[in-house]
Amino acid sequence: MGVSGCGKTVVGEAVAAQWHARFEDADKWHTPEAVAKMAAGHPLSDADRLPWLQRLKTQIIDATPPGGRTVLACSALRKSYRDLLRADAGPDLLFIHLAGPQSLIAARMAARTGHYMPTSLLDSQFAALEPPGAEEAITVSIDPSIGEITANVLAILGQPA
Repeated sequence: MGVSGCGKTVVGEAVAAQWHARFEDADKWHTPEAVAKMAAGHPLSDADRLPWLQRLKTQIIDATPPGGRTVLACSALRKSYRDLLRADAGPDLLFIHLAGPQSLIAARMAARTGHYMPTSLLDSQFAALEPPGAEEAITVSIDPSIGEITANVLAILGQPA
């Protein structure tokens, strides 16, 4: 979890590959209308996000079979969003918050291509972010390289890098 541009997708894909897990990118579950709104530089509201979060909950989290593993790259910016995703999921649902300075994330967003989220929305992402406490998520710094971040996450999951 984390703001746009923090590395959720690239780290999530790498972790899923090493962890032999299914990977899902929550960005792909937005409606075309939500994508168009963000691409036009308008942040999503809680009302915009609620049906998206409900789809993620039922079609990804709840659909993961017992003993199965899914890595979901999802912003989950607010506690209420994480609570919705966590509801009835059991103790195996773990949030890993990829966190870093806004300047680093802005630079990474500016360098990426092919993503609908403009850098201009980063301020709104940080404004919406309710950083999770230690009881809710494990926070991992995005200052190191992607390889090191991935190794750090795998260590948290008890997997060798």
